Amino acid sequence: MSKRTRKAGITGKYGTRYGASLRKTIKKMEISQHEKYNCSFCGKKSVKRSAVGIWECRACKKVMAGGAWLLSTPTALATRSTIRRLRDLIES
Repeated sequence: MSKRTRKAGITGKYGTRYGASLRKTIKKMEISQHEKYNCSFCGKKSVKRSAVGIWECRACKKVMAGGAWLLSTPTALATRSTIRRLRDLIES
């Protein structure tokens, strides 16, 4: 039995529809949403998406809010670092 998809990967289900650049964008999103992430509470790589923006650790059963496709979005990381910087500025 030969390989089913060469470049398409998870977006092979769309066939030749919707255009190559849209399928490439969707591929990046679908891979990141089905990926397992590290849990910040127990440290295990067992956080999976249960619904849009809801992430659940299968090991310690903690439920976290996050991005639609990623556990922590780039905007959230920037906001967290800004808050930390301002907190340090106020304390010192």
